[in-house]
Amino acid sequence: MRAFSSPEALAEALAESVATALRGRIAHEGFAALAVSGGTTPVRFFQALSTQKLDWAKVTVTLVDERWVDESSPRSNAALVRMHLLQGHAAAARFLPLYSGAATPEAGCALVQAALSALPLPFAAIVLGMGADGHTASFFPRGDHLDAALNPTGAALALPMHAPGAGEPRITLTLPVLLAADYLALHIEGEAKRAVLAQASALPVGAVLAHRPGTEIFWSP
Repeated sequence: MRAFSSPEALAEALAESVATALRGRIAHEGFAALAVSGGTTPVRFFQALSTQKLDWAKVTVTLVDERWVDESSPRSNAALVRMHLLQGHAAAARFLPLYSGAATPEAGCALVQAALSALPLPFAAIVLGMGADGHTASFFPRGDHLDAALNPTGAALALPMHAPGAGEPRITLTLPVLLAADYLALHIEGEAKRAVLAQASALPVGAVLAHRPGTEIFWSP
């Protein structure tokens, strides 16, 4: 775990680490893909990353997971990314939202998987968050497709997810996609989430950390 004195210091350090991963992939292959998480925690990180100087026109940004809502909803992660990340230098990046407008994530999943498969995979960088219940991505406790999403040898790039703690139906990248990333980070803030992380072995986030022990964890009070 990398501990920082403030969320602002964390955001700057995480932005630099992600930018380094993107620059490295662009230098080797000409293009790079980045997946980020939603919620309120990453706003400072998004703003810091948007100021990083790199060839953003060669970057595709997408989401680790998404609530199955239109971007007009205040719950939309895509709207959050457009507002706080796809600004400044990063406005030149291509954005791939996961919500397709289909009636359900099940109905839209095939289209999402086709769009993801066209990206320059594996991802150059993926940044995860974590909820108070220990979920990361949309790997929610008691999720209806949790076992399939956490299958390290599964073939799906994305799966729908319904869970008691999820609110809306969701769609999420799967564990194999996360594990394949060049750079994988977990971003958490606050003492409460640090306490949750201490119990990670019994929670969905623990599956990621168990399979990718080199995941870099960023924390601030």
